[in-house]
Amino acid sequence: MRVSLINYTSEARELLILSKSTRLDMHSSLIEDIKNMPEEEKEKQINYVFGSTGSSLEFVDYVFLIEGVSRGFTHQFVRSRVGTSFAQQSLRVVNESDFDYLAENSCKEDEVYHETMSIIKEKYRGLINSGKNIQDARGILPTNILTNILFKTNLRAMSTMAAMRLCIRTQGEYQDVVKLMVKNIISVHPWAESALDVYCVQNGTCPWKNFDKCPIKIKFGLYEDTYRKKEIKKYWQKVGTLSNQPEVKK
Repeated sequence: MRVSLINYTSEARELLILSKSTRLDMHSSLIEDIKNMPEEEKEKQINYVFGSTGSSLEFVDYVFLIEGVSRGFTHQFVRSRVGTSFAQQSLRVVNESDFDYLAENSCKEDEVYHETMSIIKEKYRGLINSGKNIQDARGILPTNILTNILFKTNLRAMSTMAAMRLCIRTQGEYQDVVKLMVKNIISVHPWAESALDVYCVQNGTCPWKNFDKCPIKIKFGLYEDTYRKKEIKKYWQKVGTLSNQPEVKK
């Protein structure tokens, strides 16, 4: 597995600060003023952005080339559709007669698993050699065949992915890919680290209500406080009535 950051938004921190600042003030020299800010002021401003609405984070993009990952992983990966783009090797046109594959955890040393993969490779090669179309022969290829995928994301989408997929509940390969993407981002944008933490670090709670085996959740008591939620909802129902809407004039 290899994860390479091949492109990213330059002067991203200044751009994020600009996206916030334009809501209050806009003039032609604003971006230059931001570039010339003292480092301490930039840190203060970026912390404000991270604590505000997430829309500003959509101005910052990252492009990764992810190599040597299983198609089982990419089947999950492409579910992250908002703020992302994907381009992947096509089994319809690529001859995979010598495919590599992934064997994880309980299957790593299993002889039946590896023997089956060898049989599939032999049968696939036989289909191709007998003149079958690549797009037809691909039907017997296994889920854990290795592939490459090009991935573009904005910082908001990446923050959401990191929050959910850095969780120990996530399958190992997916965790590893996201860890490497986060590492790559922090290497060029160290100020973004707080936006790329796992969910429980970002929010102090656990999003998986029925997942009871997490040692972090057990140690820190990150269970849903049902009583507190009911108390908050009851208060919201008291104060959260419809507001007086402004009159529409025609």
